[in-house]
Amino acid sequence: MSYQVLARKWRPQNFSQIVGQEHVSRSLMHALQNDRLHHAYLFTGTRGVGKTTIARILAKSINCESPVEGSPCQQCSVCEAFDQGRFIDLVEIDAASRTKVEDTRDLLDNVQYAPSHGRFKVYLIDEVHMLSGHSFNALLKTLEEPPLHVKFLLATTDPQKIPVTVLSRCLQFNLKRLMPAQIVKQMEYILSQEHIAFEEQAIVQLARAADGSMRDGLSLLDQAIAFGNGQVNNHDVEGMLGTVSNASLEGVMSALAEQDIPQCLQQSAAAAELSVDFNELLQQLIRLLHAIALYQQVPGINYSEFDATILASFSSKLSAEDVQLFYQIAIKGRQDLALAPDPRSGFEMVLLRMLVFKPGRLENKPTPYAVKSGIEAANNQPQQEPAIAAERSKNNAESAAAASTELNDWANIIDQLNLRGLSLQLACNCLLDSVDAHSCALTIDPDHENLISPKTQQKLERALQDYFGRPLKLRITKKKTDNDTPAIKQQKVQDDRQQAAVDAINADKNIQILKDQMGARILPGSIKPVED
Repeated sequence: MSYQVLARKWRPQNFSQIVGQEHVSRSLMHALQNDRLHHAYLFTGTRGVGKTTIARILAKSINCESPVEGSPCQQCSVCEAFDQGRFIDLVEIDAASRTKVEDTRDLLDNVQYAPSHGRFKVYLIDEVHMLSGHSFNALLKTLEEPPLHVKFLLATTDPQKIPVTVLSRCLQFNLKRLMPAQIVKQMEYILSQEHIAFEEQAIVQLARAADGSMRDGLSLLDQAIAFGNGQVNNHDVEGMLGTVSNASLEGVMSALAEQDIPQCLQQSAAAAELSVDFNELLQQLIRLLHAIALYQQVPGINYSEFDATILASFSSKLSAEDVQLFYQIAIKGRQDLALAPDPRSGFEMVLLRMLVFKPGRLENKPTPYAVKSGIEAANNQPQQEPAIAAERSKNNAESAAAASTELNDWANIIDQLNLRGLSLQLACNCLLDSVDAHSCALTIDPDHENLISPKTQQKLERALQDYFGRPLKLRITKKKTDNDTPAIKQQKVQDDRQQAAVDAINADKNIQILKDQMGARILPGSIKPVED
């Protein structure tokens, strides 16, 4: 006998065998038991979820000579004729290949004739949305006044294209996409019945690749059996699907957990050598982060996709906040992956963002002349016990005395104020005039007085009070001065470094050769100094 593919061999023959569509099966069985059948049914849903299968079972059930609780008996002549494909009162039409109005009219001309063998003549129209407008009009007339011996079963993946006049005359059932766990369970049952050895993780991968379609899943299972020479193992399935191995995924996750940027890049390079799909790798990373988050909240949860030992290990290495941050960055990064110069660089930037934006990772280096990031500033906020605060007050008092005698040390004081945003810019554009027991006097150029506002001045005053350890009153005077503020000094340093970079490029022998021999020129503004 010729080989029969699994999707056909294990196609459900009654409502109890249907997977994942219990809400539809139950409704139809109740209607059959109570003899409350509609004249037209519409089954909608994505590919491979059971639309046509349910329609055929319904057609068999309404014609079965001895139905059992709404399901076909599988023993009468009608059921046998259905299973063998020779029940003449079932007319199946593929609307995709018969879209013309002439085809529809020829079909409907026979509606008036009574069934030959069964109770009802059943018209099963697949992909009904492909009918033309005129075909729908022809069908609509029959749906409005159908003969009592006729039932219409319509199936479609795109109900939006069906006219509302047709929809209103049908009883509609929406079939759901199947969950991976449902597909896994059915695959395991089929393999056990077929006496085929398999690895559970391989089945999980196939079910995930099926993308909610049982038919696609069984087709992939057929392919995996052939690829694995009569068995289904994880290594072969990974090779067949081109999916990410657990080793690659766990390597990336380990590097993130250890906050090891070089290791993250090494893992990315290793994945590139294996020709891994970086979009798939990022998707798998998102799945793993989701599993870790669930495991942290519900320890011991049964998550078939990943080993419990792995989840327990990563759950202990990562805080719940880190997992949520990584997940959000990964989700956003997957959206942006197509915009990256290439998938690998986009993937590496996602990993870098996870670690760079991780709270507490950045070193607490003073940054007096630039606006600090919100994350760094938040981590630099003092969290002190009273004894430590008292000790700091003493130290700050000593610092205040030093600052009173060396007013040019204002830039170093700013470094320790933990300011950011406009408050930091206000401080950097001021000069320190004096500090005493009750007040701190600053001077600002009138050109920068727009930096002064109640909010920025209040933040700067509080920062100075914390630094000096006493309730100082901040006074800011607007006047011109010949001395350079910290902002001006920093700008001069940047200008000097920029000029040094320009001079170095212009003096470079290789650049001169390119200019002389190839007519090269340096684009204005393209030279930037190398950051330390």
